[in-house]
Amino acid sequence: MTRIDAEWLRDETLQRLLACLSVEGDEARVVGGAVRNELMGRDITDIDIATTSEPAETVRRIEAAGFKAVPTGIEHGTVTAVAQGRPFEVTTLRQDVETDGRRAKVRFGKDWRSDAERRDFTINALYARADGEVVDLIGGVADLGSGTLRFIGDAGQRIEEDYLRILRFYRFFAWYGQGRPDADGIRASTRLKDGLDQLSAERVWAELRKLLGAPDPGRALLWMRQSGVLSRVLPESEKWGIDALPALAETERALGWAPDALRRLQAIVPPDPERMAALAKRLRLSNIDRDRMTAWAMAEEPRADESDGAFRARLLFGNRAVIVDRLRLRLASARAKAGSDSSGLEVLARLSTRLAEAERFDPPEFPVSGHDLAERGIRPGPELGRHLDALKRRWAESGFTLKREALLASVSPD
Repeated sequence: MTRIDAEWLRDETLQRLLACLSVEGDEARVVGGAVRNELMGRDITDIDIATTSEPAETVRRIEAAGFKAVPTGIEHGTVTAVAQGRPFEVTTLRQDVETDGRRAKVRFGKDWRSDAERRDFTINALYARADGEVVDLIGGVADLGSGTLRFIGDAGQRIEEDYLRILRFYRFFAWYGQGRPDADGIRASTRLKDGLDQLSAERVWAELRKLLGAPDPGRALLWMRQSGVLSRVLPESEKWGIDALPALAETERALGWAPDALRRLQAIVPPDPERMAALAKRLRLSNIDRDRMTAWAMAEEPRADESDGAFRARLLFGNRAVIVDRLRLRLASARAKAGSDSSGLEVLARLSTRLAEAERFDPPEFPVSGHDLAERGIRPGPELGRHLDALKRRWAESGFTLKREALLASVSPD
């Protein structure tokens, strides 16, 4: 028998919630990701609960225990219990009665095996009782141990119930899988990839972002490319390739960079402003993500032989965060190519220096104002702006050491 002995499971609030739902012949168990991650020694984020009580009774019992009940998806049996400010998603056991590839009509029940068999992957159909006993009805514990990610039952049927499961298959493989993905899953995702067109852009991007945030998504993306799934959801990568990603992931590990989904995306798509604008529109990226991708595409490629002054000026006038993006990608590529070649090592050292400078860049306050220039006869408007920019460039090229008097000494009206 498999058991978990976790501090989060012993938490008084969670135990009270499980207890209030486990009365009059009903039972509540923790389900899914929390159980899976605990068995793998990984961080626990959300704690979801499955219960045999029907939604209306679930609400009544939650409120009777002094917690708040929010009917977040009650038509599908889901109620969010808010206890001590923490949300717990509580869902009644169910079976899918009718599906269309995106939504399902469900029937509530009390059979734990039927509830497990309607889920996507074996590793997600694990339950834990309040005392820590793990209930594994379909072999999820063994699959966790071997790094096997497989659909429950027929892979094609699971996908046709919700086409998002194609992307979830590769995302979960990136996070939990070892070796090769399950052959049935690969074949089914290849055959049914056209169904991805039914999904909303928000759902597609949410899955892609989680996949790209895995410690090393390279193997998953390789299989996505071979199955045709990657081109379906990210056609920009088709002729650009994903070969830069392994070097980026290795550099992140070596240098202690946190995985960054947007930077990984930059590594596998072309730096073309027009195509990045189209990508952002198609996937409905947030304004922040859209601006970062398009600014990255427009930014100048870092050069190892760029002068110190020119680089400081670029930092001063440009987007520092985007320059860091470009430098990190270039540095990862240079590390992969350097080997023991002296010229390659020199380029690598230069790029490393540039990156360190960009990351800590915080120039002092510019010592000249528009008022200073107006006092010297420079007309307000475009002429004054040109003079200010020229002085800022000189100031940057000096390493931000030129003083106000030295800068103003060179000023004269056009």
